[in-house]
Amino acid sequence: MQRLKSILTKHSNWDPYNEYIVRIEGYATTDFTLCIENSKALLEGISKEICVKKGIALDKNSKMNGLLKTAFKALGYPSSSTILQIGTAIANVGQQMGNFRNEIGTTAHGKTVEELQKRQNSIHDLTGNFLIEATAIVCCFLIEAFETDQPLKPVEEEIDYDENENFNDFWDEQYGEFEMGDYSFFASEILFSNDPKAYLNELNAFKMIPKEEVKNEEL
Repeated sequence: MQRLKSILTKHSNWDPYNEYIVRIEGYATTDFTLCIENSKALLEGISKEICVKKGIALDKNSKMNGLLKTAFKALGYPSSSTILQIGTAIANVGQQMGNFRNEIGTTAHGKTVEELQKRQNSIHDLTGNFLIEATAIVCCFLIEAFETDQPLKPVEEEIDYDENENFNDFWDEQYGEFEMGDYSFFASEILFSNDPKAYLNELNAFKMIPKEEVKNEEL
């Protein structure tokens, strides 16, 4: 599930879902029932989160396949799209995962000795890694498809004070130098140090001023 971990790290607002991954990996070799339960919960949680963020109402009684279909539709895929059809097929896998969980679960209902033995055989007969990796692939797709429409916040432009000498001189000529005891600071230095965003706004505004007007103000 390394790729899913990387995606959750990249899009930090999804990071809380790492809790399920920790459980899935932790239970994979000790109690596969809990591993399946957390895999199903992970898929359900991400699907619900997408629907909530897209403002889509959910049926409280919706099963796994219905929930996944709703999530794919919330991402904007029409009913006729290949992606949604593939998503529907995957949703059926998700539903079977839920059924499998019910079949091998030990805590939902009491089991006889024979039922517990059959449970162990079911776990060994089925490829657990397939179910886990299928879950991870779907989760990766859902998150990345959502984040395509909700891009990461762009990194704010970094400002180098020394590279904006013309603006600094212009600003200092207007507001001068401030003295505090034995210390003195130019207005541009104070603005840059205390409010970089305001400095950037004023710098951008300065760049929009025609050069002729700047020269006249300097005179």
